[in-house]
Amino acid sequence: MMAKARSVFACNGCGFESPRWLGRCPQCDAWNSFDERPFAVVAPRSVRARAGAPGPVRLHEIDGGTIARLTTGMGEFDAVLGGGIVPGSLTLVGGPPGAGKSTLMLQIAARLAGTRDVVYVCGEESAAQVKLRAERLRVDAPLRVFAETNVRAILDVLERRPPAILVIDSIQTVWLPESDAYAGSVTQIRDCTQTLMEFAKRTACATFAVGHVTKDGAIAGPRLLEHLVDTVLYFEGEPSGEHRIVRAYKNRFGSIDEICVLAMHDDGLREVANPSELFLARRAEHPSGSCVVASMVGTRPVLVEVQALVGESSYGTPRRLANNLDPARLAMILAVLERRAGMALGTHDVYASVAGGLRVNEPAADLGIALAIASSFRNRPVGNDVAAFGELGLSGELRAVSGSERRAAEARKLGYRTIVSPAQARDVAAAIALTL
Repeated sequence: MMAKARSVFACNGCGFESPRWLGRCPQCDAWNSFDERPFAVVAPRSVRARAGAPGPVRLHEIDGGTIARLTTGMGEFDAVLGGGIVPGSLTLVGGPPGAGKSTLMLQIAARLAGTRDVVYVCGEESAAQVKLRAERLRVDAPLRVFAETNVRAILDVLERRPPAILVIDSIQTVWLPESDAYAGSVTQIRDCTQTLMEFAKRTACATFAVGHVTKDGAIAGPRLLEHLVDTVLYFEGEPSGEHRIVRAYKNRFGSIDEICVLAMHDDGLREVANPSELFLARRAEHPSGSCVVASMVGTRPVLVEVQALVGESSYGTPRRLANNLDPARLAMILAVLERRAGMALGTHDVYASVAGGLRVNEPAADLGIALAIASSFRNRPVGNDVAAFGELGLSGELRAVSGSERRAAEARKLGYRTIVSPAQARDVAAAIALTL
């Protein structure tokens, strides 16, 4: 039976489909995001099992010892992935333009090409342009470069000799001929990702797909794309700065709490072995409103500087702005300081930020944020040898947090002799009196 063709309208932001055009997407609330595209309804056919296809097997009969992770030689990047690259996995690498996605992927591909068969598919550049970038990065490895955007043509060639590592740069430029949509659309991105996932699982080829981000900071394409892949890595921080932070937002084979700090140089990205020294590198004699927080990022203790600025409000409603911090936790800390520590912050604007670009979401940073705000409010600086950590309760008490010994050891290693923690103070008022 021939397919019956009709048109549907799909949202560019989330992939929601509607039989008619809508001004606002009911799923993601995006305005003017619907585009018309053809849609084919195919008559259902009977499904038959493939000859020789394996059926269900018992869990204890599965041989899991043959799966060995591939190390890239970059210890920090391997830690973000959970210990290395899992064969047959599909990893999405996202970030703003100029963050270093293609640079990082080319460096990792070159490192692995010495011992593994690696194919780098360049959809945004020609093979000659990739070679120029490799020469700038001083990359000299037997890396196979494939300048093609047709996914079906790419996989037809790779089926003869499946590589160990496949890099797609980028997922927005490749397309499938059987999908009736333009390259970069929601339908093409979804179909291409599903096809690459099927190829990766069948051939045990670890695949990396580079993805762009929208103006809102989300990875371009439907949210379904993040559910299809195994791992989602994202570049944080300002692309114009020298340093990059790679964080795992989803990882089926490891933790999502690890980060990889990279420094951009003329010859590419380099790992930063001690992120604490990086985030505190420019901290010298500071005025009031600054406090060092002993934070935990995954399994690693990292010291960061929390800054706060408190000033009288010029309007009836004071402003509360948080940068790289949770605004809801900032509002809670301000309420506790006003009610339990006697600080009249209701008529003051409060600005809080984490220096260095690292986002801190753990409750253990509550005490450091509170001390920075109290320091700015009273105009008394916190000592340069003071580091703090602890969770703040609504009654003003300080609660113990995990990894206290490791946090304190990292702070002492960097020269901070006074550690303010729940072990040294019962509540936030006592911590403020001990510090200021």
